[in-house]
Amino acid sequence: MFESRLIIDGVAGPAPGGRTYEHRDPSTGSLVTRAAACTPEDARKAANAAAAAFPIWSQMSAADRAAVLRRAAILLDERKAQICEIAAEEVGSSPDWTLFNIEVARDILEEAANAAPYADEAIPATSKPDCEYRLTRRPAGVVLGIAPWNAAVTLSVRAVAVPLACGNTVILKASELCPKTHESIALALNDAGLPPGALNFITNAPDDAEAVVEALIGHPAVRRVNFTGSTRVGREIAVVAARHLKPCLLELSGKAAMIVLKDADLDEAARAAAFSAFFNLGQICMSTDRVIVEESVADAFTEKLLEQTRALTDGPGRNRLGKLISQDAAQRIRAMIDDAVAKGAHLLIGGDVFDDMMHPAVLDGVSSAMRVYSEEVFGPVVGLIRVSDAEEAVTVANDSIFGLVTSVFSHNYDCASTLARRLETGICHINGATVRDDPSMPFGGVKASGYGRFGGRFAVHEFTEIQWVSIQHSKPDYPI
Repeated sequence: MFESRLIIDGVAGPAPGGRTYEHRDPSTGSLVTRAAACTPEDARKAANAAAAAFPIWSQMSAADRAAVLRRAAILLDERKAQICEIAAEEVGSSPDWTLFNIEVARDILEEAANAAPYADEAIPATSKPDCEYRLTRRPAGVVLGIAPWNAAVTLSVRAVAVPLACGNTVILKASELCPKTHESIALALNDAGLPPGALNFITNAPDDAEAVVEALIGHPAVRRVNFTGSTRVGREIAVVAARHLKPCLLELSGKAAMIVLKDADLDEAARAAAFSAFFNLGQICMSTDRVIVEESVADAFTEKLLEQTRALTDGPGRNRLGKLISQDAAQRIRAMIDDAVAKGAHLLIGGDVFDDMMHPAVLDGVSSAMRVYSEEVFGPVVGLIRVSDAEEAVTVANDSIFGLVTSVFSHNYDCASTLARRLETGICHINGATVRDDPSMPFGGVKASGYGRFGGRFAVHEFTEIQWVSIQHSKPDYPI
């Protein structure tokens, strides 16, 4: 059993009064983590600590802040075996998935360190030749980062890395499903040399989440909010933030589509589809839910995808891709498969449920009448949608309330690039998997997938205040 603590003002310890909640294995019911359960008042203390640390951290040089982030990346690597163990117990993550997370998290910290020394920008004062204009950036203040369970290492690091690099202080609110995993990230950052209070870490019982989040967003020192998670919860966060006039960055649900055109490399497309649909059992916001394939190559592509899918399954109930977060999730996903089959789809492979595990599934003949067509699956199911041509492929891909990521497979780069510009997503990859991240690039979606962008210098915009400074070099004329 793990014990998870709060970290407030640099001190790790229990919640005042000793309040805890228990996180149990959804399959066996065994106790995995006993976590500190903070109250709204405890959350406000964390915000106060962050506010007190802000003058210290924000006045450190960008180089010194960057050095702390780089040391944290080294500590994550040194502690990867322990983090893999914790993540496997708390959320069923496979070692491959957690190690992938740690690798991306290290890149995020390095990129944040590179983004830290942002400079003032001179702007030509074209309408006022006797003036000098300058744009300056300064840290916003205290940032609240709310991280999810599914990519626990990567997304908790992403919630805090650029905010810290820019000189903000941070409160990291853990997912109730992986408090110890998230605590390990907060410890690595604090052990890397952050001053007390620069990064505060809180956990709460599930029933207290709404009140704790309300208290944090409403705290006067909190100036920015970032949240990664479901669109349903993201809407609630946005409403609270709007009520308090707090800017927020929301990275929400996805419904990634991969378009396979008739001139595509079908072997590569199939490899990418299997990886993107089934890595971490499809519990990634970028997971490929839909493959939209031109009819003339659909049969050939389908056979290649089935070969890739068979290779991922190692006997009944033994899936090398980790576990689903719960038995309820498995039953929900299986119900989506059954709904599709009842409405005319063909289940070509997989879909078998073993407690909180599921064999990767491929559905052919998916149509708009089916739940799997429009709802985010967040599980190891990919639906094939056959179309007559590229024009129809774009129409189908855009037929979604979500707009995070797409990919297009074609040997004709000009054609693929033209299609990419028409796809209503924040990200598009040509001849690549939908599951891909580069911490230097803007990451985020449109429509119900959220707004704002993580990633390098693009995230600097999200977590700093911009100020216009003008210098008047002559005596101006005033109208009165």
